[in-house]
Amino acid sequence: MEYKERVKAARKHAKLTQGQLGQLVGIDQASVSDLERGRSQRSSYNATIAKACGVSALWLESGEGEMLAGKESTPNIGEARHQVESYRYPVISWVAAGAWAEAVEPYPAGFSDRYEFSEYDSKGPAFWLEVKGDSMTSPVGHSVTEGTLILVDTEAEAAPGKLVIAKLPESNEATFKKLVNDGGRLYLKPLNPSYPIEVFDERCRIVGVVVRALQKF
Repeated sequence: MEYKERVKAARKHAKLTQGQLGQLVGIDQASVSDLERGRSQRSSYNATIAKACGVSALWLESGEGEMLAGKESTPNIGEARHQVESYRYPVISWVAAGAWAEAVEPYPAGFSDRYEFSEYDSKGPAFWLEVKGDSMTSPVGHSVTEGTLILVDTEAEAAPGKLVIAKLPESNEATFKKLVNDGGRLYLKPLNPSYPIEVFDERCRIVGVVVRALQKF
């Protein structure tokens, strides 16, 4: 069975349409169609496709072993690399992130129609945000460019030095900054030196800590 046929068989096994599988994986229906037609030879989303369909990632990638996860013989070290656990988190807006602290029910029905996967197992409720603007784009060193998806863990420890999502008192939206301690006082510092540093006081709220970044191409 060729790769394109394995993708289709996996989707059929999960009883998903191409659009539904694309939504779960984070790609569009046309991309799923291209995979099943053989127009795209391989996908960087193999692990998440396998997870969404409930099949073996090793089988989907190479055709080795059994289709259904858990039916393979004991894997060797090389095969074990394909069996990374992944978790699905919603992609939300900056306004929704800013309202997080005030929300009675963080994930109401229909909260998000888009999801992305990560191997990160969050400590609490978590979500993805798509970075807006260039305030965290640094000319040197660590940089987070516009369009990057960042995973926010709402219960990870917000220690100085961490990248955090915070809610400023005068804004309805969340802001993305580095939490720093200078002389015993906390500040929210952009990585881009063209932007001002904000004082973090008792009116500010930490929404969560950025634990992963995913650049889409």
